[in-house]
Amino acid sequence: MSGVRSPGSSGRIISLDQFRGYTVLAMLVVNFLGRYEVVPTILKHDTRHCSYADTIMPGFFFAVGFAYRLTFRKRVERDGASNAYWHAVMRCLGLILLGVVLYQPDFRATTWTALVEQGPLAVLGQAFKRQPFQALVHIGLASLWITPVIAARSLGIFAYLGFSTVLYAFVLNWFYFDFAWRVPVIDGGPLGFIGWSIPTLVGALACDAWKSLGPRKAWTAYLAVGAAAMLLGQLLTGLGPDGFAPPPFWILPESRAVDHWTMSQRTGSVSYQIFSAGFSLAVMGLFVLACDLLQYHSTLFATFGTNALAAYVIHDPVNNCVSRFVPNNAPAWYVISSLLVYLGICWLFLRSLEKRSLFLRL
Repeated sequence: MSGVRSPGSSGRIISLDQFRGYTVLAMLVVNFLGRYEVVPTILKHDTRHCSYADTIMPGFFFAVGFAYRLTFRKRVERDGASNAYWHAVMRCLGLILLGVVLYQPDFRATTWTALVEQGPLAVLGQAFKRQPFQALVHIGLASLWITPVIAARSLGIFAYLGFSTVLYAFVLNWFYFDFAWRVPVIDGGPLGFIGWSIPTLVGALACDAWKSLGPRKAWTAYLAVGAAAMLLGQLLTGLGPDGFAPPPFWILPESRAVDHWTMSQRTGSVSYQIFSAGFSLAVMGLFVLACDLLQYHSTLFATFGTNALAAYVIHDPVNNCVSRFVPNNAPAWYVISSLLVYLGICWLFLRSLEKRSLFLRL
């Protein structure tokens, strides 16, 4: 950690950049470690509970909501409302298209006859049933979902947050949990963007709190509200068939029933999204304290945080390259060494882009 500029000297909120950098770096770590036997369960994604690894993706959405709220108003003042909305929609569609290209549809045409016989609806239904609905696509869809209220007052955003939460809980209870668990989907599947709007809208409200309260009061508010949200998420698990689940980060018994109240990144359940949004808010509070008040920041987080989309795009090919030399049952020292090699390669790419002031934006 090293002392740097004051929060307002560059026109950026340093704590947000640092939080984003932490989230990107944590994503790289858990995505690499998840396949190895020696790695503790808390660092692996858990479809039936909430591990530390499961808190990372909601952090992305929290940061997206915070930045979206912050930059949209500036763009309205600079370019006018119509241009701002047009830019926002095009950016969301661009993220969705990039995500589909990166993740690839769940379909491959084998013969022309088979393609014609299936018809366009069946082809699209199969192609977009599971694989494409991952982080970038959900960010684009969730951002589109909240665009109608992104310029509204805080009360309007809070009301939309409540509406989205109730709507997704209803949809999961009605039919979607059974569909999502049976497929099984990834990161909530086709309708998961409704659930992912929860941490995104919490991020937008956190932006308002930072601007209205200032960092000196905002960081304690983040911790208090974050703790309350985490408690609420845990309490919602008690609505399931087996009552309250063990707290997040604990191992869930194999015999425990799973339903739409279970904390699960697979289904993007409401209890999971509320807990993770609260966790992100609390972590952001610590970054506000460290960066905006004490004026410390990590150059490592800065490199990963200011070029987050580039980091996301390059990390998977680098992961696949390095992991070819790491068997699943490798010892801890070898896994950790390989992790450092993987992170080092990612850092070299991003640092090179940073030195040239090249940032991947949509």
